[in-house]
Amino acid sequence: MRDPYTVLGVPKSVSEKDLKAAYRKLAKAHHPDQNQDDPKAHAKFAEISSAYDFLSDKEKRASYDRGEIDADGNPRFAGFGRGGAGGRAGAGGYSANQGGFSAEDILKEFMSGFGGQPRGGGGRTGAGAGQGWDPFSGSSAGGFQGRAQSFGGEDINATATVTLEQAHQGGSVPLRMPSGKVLNVKLPDKVEDGQQIRLKGQGSPSPMGGPPGDAIVTVKFERHKQFRRDGPDLRVDVPITLYEAVLGGKVRVPTLDGSAELNLPASVNTTKALRLKGKGLHGAGDLYVTLKIVLPESSDPDLESLMRFWRDQKPYKVRDN
Repeated sequence: MRDPYTVLGVPKSVSEKDLKAAYRKLAKAHHPDQNQDDPKAHAKFAEISSAYDFLSDKEKRASYDRGEIDADGNPRFAGFGRGGAGGRAGAGGYSANQGGFSAEDILKEFMSGFGGQPRGGGGRTGAGAGQGWDPFSGSSAGGFQGRAQSFGGEDINATATVTLEQAHQGGSVPLRMPSGKVLNVKLPDKVEDGQQIRLKGQGSPSPMGGPPGDAIVTVKFERHKQFRRDGPDLRVDVPITLYEAVLGGKVRVPTLDGSAELNLPASVNTTKALRLKGKGLHGAGDLYVTLKIVLPESSDPDLESLMRFWRDQKPYKVRDN
């Protein structure tokens, strides 16, 4: 990952409040639902979310600021110094570059030597010869294995697509991982679209015998066939008859909790949505009902006669022109 501060466009001195504000602004601008014609939107959104997830972890942020880990959370190792007698490079002929090698890179390089020995160490004899060698301490076998096991596997990314009902009601949803394994992912309380869940130990296995990485699961809300989201609020269209619009009555409307009864006043104006308080997502928002008057599918002579009477005897204006 790139420098998380650069990804979010914030300085290293940014406060937690301003960090969250920057993330929300970028996440809203680059959310895949808002950029469906942009094939790169999902990758950009994932990068923004990963950067915020990284910097919002106080321990990781502090370690990163001190230069102890890189932007992927891997430990940094400064390399073998260029200093010393005659400016000779360190053991194995390696010298540190300006940014330093990661410890994992150096360990993998040493492991690629013959018989587990470091490159350039072919003349090593005596106790420990031919055994695994620890470049950090110079000890054999066990010391190296202990170091190697401290480096875990890589994290992997996955997307869990959930319905609005699942997000509203909570619980667990099945998720097929890139490996083919199916996990039951427990949704956080009042989960939000784009929120990330870390599954410990469900990432890639370590190639060096260490613990596996984590799975970073991004929650994506599925487009609903009835409801339209407006933040925590929901909007829905409900058809009504002409006589219900004129005379009023009670109609059932869908909600994320089933259905609810809505009282229609007489001569209801369908240009304005009716609100059901607390019936939005997670109960934090409201449900706005837009009424749609639907006429009979077949023509009705009596209705047509009544409308002609209204047009000729009781006209009224609904437009300026």
